[in-house]
Amino acid sequence: MKVALITRSTLFTVRGGDTIQVLETNNHLNKSGIQSEIILASQVPDYNQYDLLHFFNLTRPADILRHTEKSGVPYVLTPIWIDYTEYDKFHRNDRAALFFKFFPAGKNEYLKTIARGLLGKDIFPGVSFLKKGQQNAMVTVLKNCSALLTGSEEEYLLIKKKFGPVQSQKTIPLGIDPLRFKTSETISKEEDLVLCAARIEGIKNQFSLIKALNNTAYRLLLIGAPAPNQFSYYRACKKIAAGNISFIDHLPQEELKEYYQKAKVHVLPGWYENCGLASLEAAVMQCNIVSTRNGFASSYFGTDAYYCDPASPSSIYDAVNRAAKKETNRLLAEKISNTCTWEKTAAQTIEAYKAVLNTK
Repeated sequence: MKVALITRSTLFTVRGGDTIQVLETNNHLNKSGIQSEIILASQVPDYNQYDLLHFFNLTRPADILRHTEKSGVPYVLTPIWIDYTEYDKFHRNDRAALFFKFFPAGKNEYLKTIARGLLGKDIFPGVSFLKKGQQNAMVTVLKNCSALLTGSEEEYLLIKKKFGPVQSQKTIPLGIDPLRFKTSETISKEEDLVLCAARIEGIKNQFSLIKALNNTAYRLLLIGAPAPNQFSYYRACKKIAAGNISFIDHLPQEELKEYYQKAKVHVLPGWYENCGLASLEAAVMQCNIVSTRNGFASSYFGTDAYYCDPASPSSIYDAVNRAAKKETNRLLAEKISNTCTWEKTAAQTIEAYKAVLNTK
């Protein structure tokens, strides 16, 4: 079996959780005997050599349509659903903020896609997407999808509610590498250290996190590079940061794990999180987890995490404070290490591939 993993053209230049997800999926598929390779949306592969296409990121349907309308090859989709509505309409604080307040979410994403193309930050969307618009393009992608591979049942139910049922669905949780993320007995937790490992951008809400922990007893370490169009947001974050707040640029996972090891708490207070791959990695390294209420983190952590309202710095502080005062959750670390691995993710993905190809 040969599969193309087709994903956003900025996967390697603007790295995020989906970068790790696609790389690890590709790596473990090949280890399992599947011939898979990563294709960026801007590339034009020879579709005839593939048995199946595997797309990522439903919120970028223009990337998917440009390939599905040419290939004639069956495809599956990992949606990685992020809802930007609340952030765009109520919490943006940039030049686009006023503009986005007056349009529905689908129209905003449609305009973002066109703007990225016009500004040379991504490939320009095709005619089909321009005619359909964001909402209809996503409906078309889902209607013709042979299998939807969601990270949680809750993600699937939300997509079904917004766009209608799909032909087939399978829940495949995100993974971690248990060999890479192993705790060391020589490194102990620093009780006052709070970590946030995420690209610095408005949707991740570091600004509110800084407001929440400024001049408190906690040391907040923000690890991540600013997104290309978010330098003003990054500067605003640094401007308000008190002396107990520190910044480190993007780090590879090998270096990041040492900070997971030291931190007592890891927090992702974003306006929306599918789960947050960094939260899974931090949990395995026995950080206590704080996450936004918005999204699907509870599908992975249940009552073993502390949830905050991203709009409220006091709620963020309260969640961090409660997490910091609790013992580290070794049982959660063991649970994630045993159930959420990239090897298991790949095995379940292969099952989904076979089910699709067996029904052709």
